Amino acid sequence: MSLFVENLIKKYSSKKALNKVSFNLKKSQIIGLLGPNGAGKTTLMKILSGSILDWEGIIKYKGFSLPKDINKFKQKIGYLPENNPLYEEMYVKEYLWFCKQFYKGNGFTMEDLINKTGLEKCKKQKIKELSKGYRQRVGIAASIFHNPEILFLDEPTTGLDPNQTLEIRNLIKSLAKDKIVLISSHILQEIEAMCNRVIILNNGEVILDDSLSKIQKKKIKLEKLFNRLTK
Repeated sequence: MSLFVENLIKKYSSKKALNKVSFNLKKSQIIGLLGPNGAGKTTLMKILSGSILDWEGIIKYKGFSLPKDINKFKQKIGYLPENNPLYEEMYVKEYLWFCKQFYKGNGFTMEDLINKTGLEKCKKQKIKELSKGYRQRVGIAASIFHNPEILFLDEPTTGLDPNQTLEIRNLIKSLAKDKIVLISSHILQEIEAMCNRVIILNNGEVILDDSLSKIQKKKIKLEKLFNRLTK
């Protein structure tokens, strides 16, 4: 089943942050949403996660749509915002139990979730004591407790050192086997390292949407294209 987006438009006053954005996202894909700052990536992620409801267009998944069926939709998705807000005074395990209360269904057990996200060693620590990489792990864990079918990750590796970045990449790849995963980033290397499909936004419009393998076969130089957009 695909997540279907058609002619999505979002305006701020007279300016269009998104202009007729259309695409389908399929299961077992890791899709990279790439674009310079101000391209509309975060706005798109907030709309898809149900955080912004004032927009035009069509978003459908499994027979229901946004914003009409927003509560059903939110039970199907996991969302890691760019700034990964956490309650830093809470212990890791305590915070994850807190997050679990917002979702229906079985999802993962606490033990499975902690093992899956590599939080075994720090589950009894306070979040404020963790490195940036482990905070990202906690944020991802909180977003997948209910075992969502769709996962939206906004800049998941920003600010991480090389070792932490590699760990988060591997974690995301392991989660994507049976899900739709959309990753927003302004870092080309991260998209190329994690994704098998690329969507490029510029000035609120989709200017490229294709598999990474086809892009490479067509000899489209993503680096040159992206550098032109960021100048």
